[in-house]
Amino acid sequence: MRQKTLPFALAALCLLLSGPRAMAQDGGERGTPKNIIVLIGDGLGVGQLTTMKALLGEISLDAFPVGGLVATQSRNNFVTESGAGGTALSTGERVRNRLISQREDGTPLRTLLEAASAAGKATGTVSTSAVTHATPASFLTHAGDRGREMEIAAGIARSGADAIIGGGRRFFLPSGAGGAREDGRNLVEEMQAAGYTVATEPAEEFPDAEKLLWLLDEDALPPAGKRAYDLRHLVLAALSLLARHDAGFVLMIEGSQIDWACHDNNFAQLKEELRDFDGAVATALDFAAGDGETLIVVTADHETAGLALTGTAPDGSDMVGHWISDDHTANMVPLLAVGPAAHRFGGLKRNDEIGRLLHELLR
Repeated sequence: MRQKTLPFALAALCLLLSGPRAMAQDGGERGTPKNIIVLIGDGLGVGQLTTMKALLGEISLDAFPVGGLVATQSRNNFVTESGAGGTALSTGERVRNRLISQREDGTPLRTLLEAASAAGKATGTVSTSAVTHATPASFLTHAGDRGREMEIAAGIARSGADAIIGGGRRFFLPSGAGGAREDGRNLVEEMQAAGYTVATEPAEEFPDAEKLLWLLDEDALPPAGKRAYDLRHLVLAALSLLARHDAGFVLMIEGSQIDWACHDNNFAQLKEELRDFDGAVATALDFAAGDGETLIVVTADHETAGLALTGTAPDGSDMVGHWISDDHTANMVPLLAVGPAAHRFGGLKRNDEIGRLLHELLR
């Protein structure tokens, strides 16, 4: 693709805060969406976004007229993690680190997908991690700790979500059937009995599926660039199923391994993950363009590793990534929106405020 001038971090910040001016452009419409697609780039901060822009030149996020930044703190820590970060976006409430869509006293918090289902909409998640990982779990179920993936899998099995796509097969199967469950439950069989089509192969299509559990790996999916399919392929399958519902749908899509590449300080792998995520955003945009009733919100649960960029070539062709850590930071993360009600997502916001806005749009 044609390369554009590399935006410096300050320029990126100014562009993200240009929501009020962008409202007059196409995509900042006022109104209520029929469908909502939330894309979460796990670990995606301004440095990662700048890397994506320099790497690809023209990116899908160029089409988003409304933008801002999100403060990601949890209830008990200036630096959040994906359980609390995902919970804030899903429920509209900040909780302490490691909780999954519930308060510390065990009170469950209504997730975005639960609220959508109550409103008569179809629901789904797509992730490149196990579906039991913190971010998808915070949209699908409730748990006292993000590490309780066997418990989370059982919660997902009774969630009723229409499309559940990612890895994590071992959490759904008993040890005698190739899984890791010690309670003897075969959640795959339970979900099949509840009407789910269950699949494990990347080449499958699902024209007749009413509900879909697509578990492509034992745990997380292979990293971007090292699997025979990309995130776009999985998103297409989810949209194909969910779009059949006349009342609309809510879909959460996570580029999970942006975070993992940053934890590893692996700049080369980060580029692969960003390319993969951009393809997912493009797929959502293509759907929304043909639909006209879909709000797309792109954000992150937190930033990872404090990525900063240097270089001398104006197009970023010699950019070098520098990391301040191998863990999460408290840096704000991008927020971009397009479609009906997109204007409500401009400016500086807290993560729980994003969750409350999304819930309001279901009423």
